[in-house]
Amino acid sequence: MADANRPVTLAAIAGAHGVRGEVRLKLFGEGAESLRAFSVFDAGGRKLTLKSVRPVNQGAVATFAEVTDRSAAEALRGTVLTVPRSALPPLGAGEYYHHDLIGLPCVSTDGAAIGHVAAVENFGAGDILEIEKPAEPGKKPVRFMVPMNARAVPAWTDDGVTIDAAFVE
Repeated sequence: MADANRPVTLAAIAGAHGVRGEVRLKLFGEGAESLRAFSVFDAGGRKLTLKSVRPVNQGAVATFAEVTDRSAAEALRGTVLTVPRSALPPLGAGEYYHHDLIGLPCVSTDGAAIGHVAAVENFGAGDILEIEKPAEPGKKPVRFMVPMNARAVPAWTDDGVTIDAAFVE
């Protein structure tokens, strides 16, 4: 398994909501419901205890025990909410967390080193890996995208990702 203590960002505080200390959240996971699985978040070195969360357009609104008024909520604008990797639910066979793939080295099925996973995107039709090749001297690194499916990505482990040579640009 990936580093169990590595922080995973689940949301960011976008600002205050109302006058009682509620905060608006930008979500990076699977919605407001998924946040209920966690009672405490690390928020830039301090702990925040989740009291309630509800979905709203483009995010969620949450209440934390430690935030009791609008000025305290506003002061948290831009703060990311993380949990340790070990707090995430276990995965089934063939499942992965985007967080675990980012940064992994990539090789092609013909054995050539390609680069690393720079990002995992999803535009609605499934996950896509964004692979960054090492930069040639004096040039910017080149990135290309590969669908995260069995044909394009026949294997991945905690140590790296294998990409079918036909998909390498």
